[in-house]
Amino acid sequence: LYTAPDSCEGRCGEPFSEEDECHCHRECDSQHNCCHDHERHCGTAAGFSRSRDSITDRELRELSEQLYELDHNKARPGDIALNPQHLAGPGETGDKQDRSPQPLYKYVNEELFSKPTYASFIKLLDNYQRATGREEEVTAEELREQDRFLQEVMETELMEKLFVFLQGKNLCSSQQEFLQDLKEIWFGLYSRGDGERDSSGFEHVFSGEVKKGKVSGFHNWIRFYLLEKQELVNYFSHNFNGPWDTYPDVLGLQFSWDGFYKEVGSAFIGSSPEFEFALYSLCFLARPGRACHLSLGGHPLSIQTYPWTKSTASSGRRFIATAYVTS
Repeated sequence: LYTAPDSCEGRCGEPFSEEDECHCHRECDSQHNCCHDHERHCGTAAGFSRSRDSITDRELRELSEQLYELDHNKARPGDIALNPQHLAGPGETGDKQDRSPQPLYKYVNEELFSKPTYASFIKLLDNYQRATGREEEVTAEELREQDRFLQEVMETELMEKLFVFLQGKNLCSSQQEFLQDLKEIWFGLYSRGDGERDSSGFEHVFSGEVKKGKVSGFHNWIRFYLLEKQELVNYFSHNFNGPWDTYPDVLGLQFSWDGFYKEVGSAFIGSSPEFEFALYSLCFLARPGRACHLSLGGHPLSIQTYPWTKSTASSGRRFIATAYVTS
């Protein structure tokens, strides 16, 4: 489905990493390992030629800590009670055995869901057909719901911080441009199967899809809780529980959705919608197709994003294919 990026777009001046299939640092020309478009994006007349426009790993760690502190809408310790039950070993995640007889969520304070960003986020979750290969029909009301969600998250201090950082890196010139870019890369439709415009980054990451009999995407704790409450999701086990003793935390988990299995999934637990949206967007813009190393509350964390390389948004950016926590 996905290919690692072979472009220097937004990567000029990045330090050398063996993970990259081609490079965009200043010495790549003499080392004969530059990406094919290095001169176009990183030449002396290019928009990202200045070293201050590149985003370093240190800046990512510092910014992610700031966003973590600004997640004012996250769940408090008493808002969620989890029951993780069985810790799956490496050989157990793929055997589809339900080793946790009780639901994952014992309790969630649903007053959280009345907050504007949560309420507008939840309205988006029922806008999609989960099966790939079936074209999505987007109504005028659904377009208004997308705009409302984006407007709500942009009014948070957290997203304002992200915008100011990206603007300083010449990745967007105005808040309106940033908003339009987010709408395109997250909500723009593309085809995962049969040529139909059947998918988007938002649907895949937050709502979840089913492809070839398996759950694809579905990395959101709110979505999971709401479906588990309706007995449409069955929690099987977890294979990772993050070191955080407050929210947001991270859980790696196995589950079935109407009988379709997710062998290894991951999700933030207790984060606000804007926090996930901001971190995934940051990593997609700063490290598309590669591990994006962050820090939350003093603990390291990585996010993996992939662009959908078969088509691009009208802004020239690629659509988001997926984004998820890897550690």
